Amino acid sequence: MGQTLGPEVDMEIFAVANQKGGCGKTTTACNLAAALALNGKKTLLIDLDPQAHASMGLGVEKDIGIYDCLSKISKNKCSLKDIIVNIGPNFDLAPSNIMLSTIDQELSDEIGRESRLQDILKDFQGAYDFCLIDCPPNLGLLTVNAIRAAHQMIIPVEASRFSVDGVQRLVEIVDLIRDRLGHKVSYRVLVNNFDSRLRHSFNVLNQIKETFGSKVFNTIVHINVKIKESQSEAKTIFAFDKYSRGAKDYFSLSREIISGEGALMEKITAAMKKIVKKKTRELLPVEFQFTGSANDSVYVVGEFNNWSLDDRSRLTKDNGIWKTQVSLKPGNYKYRFVVDGKWTEDPSNPISEKNPFGELDSILMVSDEA
Repeated sequence: MGQTLGPEVDMEIFAVANQKGGCGKTTTACNLAAALALNGKKTLLIDLDPQAHASMGLGVEKDIGIYDCLSKISKNKCSLKDIIVNIGPNFDLAPSNIMLSTIDQELSDEIGRESRLQDILKDFQGAYDFCLIDCPPNLGLLTVNAIRAAHQMIIPVEASRFSVDGVQRLVEIVDLIRDRLGHKVSYRVLVNNFDSRLRHSFNVLNQIKETFGSKVFNTIVHINVKIKESQSEAKTIFAFDKYSRGAKDYFSLSREIISGEGALMEKITAAMKKIVKKKTRELLPVEFQFTGSANDSVYVVGEFNNWSLDDRSRLTKDNGIWKTQVSLKPGNYKYRFVVDGKWTEDPSNPISEKNPFGELDSILMVSDEA
């Protein structure tokens, strides 16, 4: 049955992704997470790469990991909080291991497989300021899960022509997720491993800026031997040498992200002050709940979403209750639940009417009256 809710604030989720190996993706994820933590921001780093380079790079090797949270058949099935390892003040890690390499095949026939990670992270709203997801170097199901869960994507690139081509292919995947799953994620390009001794580096840097414009971070991460040395010691650059050029670059990147977050919120706040009264009259947040028995999946479909059965209509399970929230204009709407593939009326809503197939459609009444 639907009920009106107040607004909810999520942690900022960043997917660090590039299908090209050797671009500094994992190095960026680990050191940026550490830098955000140094800024007093509670930060969770999720190692979503079966190679577990982020985990090993932070000196963590565990038998259980993110696979056991995503899998439905793992003998070590557990929740995200059960696998989290504290790395330092404000800095936690959800580690990975080789078992994660089996998840693509395991979930291949699952409905909503693209949203497994997103579902898990919904329980962590407010627990962290930032969540960084270190993606595998490919465009498979794990990377799609990361992009689906993220608000923004960081794409580390080296100053080479082939890196530019790779970014454009990754952006195509982002556009595909937006079109098919209705999830819009913004992206920023980070120039990494920049060698200022080479003229070629500056030529490619100019090409990257011309191609991606304002989506390129102002911060550039330069080649720095201390970064490679810190990796061999299983430490972040800040734990290894906080005065190095690499530490300064990643700290600068963290401040750019934090300041950008603040500027964005200022713009949103100013705009919302102008339209909030009108908007609340037009759209109201409505929560659908299904308390009946369901094994794998529950969707809500109706006149408000053209009876479409897709990822956007999927409910998530919270303390035994399946829930989702949608924004609707005041009015009356016919709807039904799809429980484990079977269409049914809402058992908790006594208001219904017969449809042309002789079955019952539940009726939702949305009112803007207090």
